[in-house]
Amino acid sequence: MELTGRIFNIQKFSINDGPGIRTTVFFKGCPLHCRWCSNPESQNRYAAIADRMEDETYCGRDCTVEEVMAEVRQDKAFYDESGGGMTLSGGEALQQLAFACALCDAAHLEGISAAAETTGYAAPEQFAEFLRHIDILLYDFKHFDPEAHLAGTGVRNEVILQNLRAAAASGKPLAARIPVIPGFNTGLGIAASMADTLVSCGVKEVHLLPFHQFGEKKYAVLGVPYEMAGVRQLHPEVLGKYRQVFLDRGLDCSFR
Repeated sequence: MELTGRIFNIQKFSINDGPGIRTTVFFKGCPLHCRWCSNPESQNRYAAIADRMEDETYCGRDCTVEEVMAEVRQDKAFYDESGGGMTLSGGEALQQLAFACALCDAAHLEGISAAAETTGYAAPEQFAEFLRHIDILLYDFKHFDPEAHLAGTGVRNEVILQNLRAAAASGKPLAARIPVIPGFNTGLGIAASMADTLVSCGVKEVHLLPFHQFGEKKYAVLGVPYEMAGVRQLHPEVLGKYRQVFLDRGLDCSFR
């Protein structure tokens, strides 16, 4: 049988998912259940609900590598002009490792770079295999403390940090992406510990993603509670001191 993957969106002309103009492929399935997630339809805990929906942006669709590449290659001229390419996102591409790796290989055969935005939550041997096929990593880093990470995302972070060290040691382009979430990781003391952790892991670049409410309506469509209802959106102009914590430790830190 031909290899297929479950995809819930393919978004063209993405400019925040890696360098240049990119096409972002959103994978179904994620073992984390972050309270602020803007794609709850991709979470494993809501899979049964999303799968019953007729809208493919929620239930997803099964695609072959060629079916995805047929959409990705359409914009190769823009990738070549801007230094862009394809980005795997989600959800979590590591949940569909074989398909993700095959898709990256197909992109490489056509001269298209492959980036991934990942939680890094996978067995180290699986992550090592993934890393061999990826050119650029946008690595989610949500908290330094295992218990706080568990409370906010549903999983501990030990294996995430182990894989982050491996990613940094690989020498491939890498940026740690921090969703800055009120009531979870906005304290300056927390920021300091997060920055120290990143430095110890060998990370040099950090992207701060201020909290937003972009995914709120999806929870209503799914009929599931949204735990961040009523929480005010954050903006870069109020996070100057937060960013400075990372800059003070020699990290290249910017907002996305």
